[in-house]
Amino acid sequence: MSELVQKHPSGGYILEELHTGMYAVKDVLVTEDRIGQFAEASDDFNPVHVDEAFAAKTAYRGRIAHGLLSASFGSAVVGTILPGAGAIYLSQTLAFHKPVRIGDVVQARITVSAVDEASARVVLKCEGYVGDELIMDGEATVRVPRRRRPARD
Repeated sequence: MSELVQKHPSGGYILEELHTGMYAVKDVLVTEDRIGQFAEASDDFNPVHVDEAFAAKTAYRGRIAHGLLSASFGSAVVGTILPGAGAIYLSQTLAFHKPVRIGDVVQARITVSAVDEASARVVLKCEGYVGDELIMDGEATVRVPRRRRPARD
């Protein structure tokens, strides 16, 4: 059974609060600024991302966003919504299906597909959509806190 969740009041879900079918979404507009900032942060200045004249001559017929920029929107969901604060990435697989362009809104959707209580690990189905089109998918394994820390005085 699927259950859309919002950010937990504490900032993150603990292992005991997670179950398969929980999911969260985040919509992010891809802008010229985001692509430029990602190029700066990653040091990836491939002209297919940053040079319209070059990109216009490729099979894409124009600039496309970095695949990992779109994937990072899923990371935002994992780190801030589901599971949220305290979740630590252990692994991630990705497959890219369609290019993303300036002006597209990417919806990152993260769904809990398995919970391993013994190892405090959760497997997450990771998907990205532009409209109804699947642009990427994969699977992440994250470690999740077992209990909240007591409040400090």
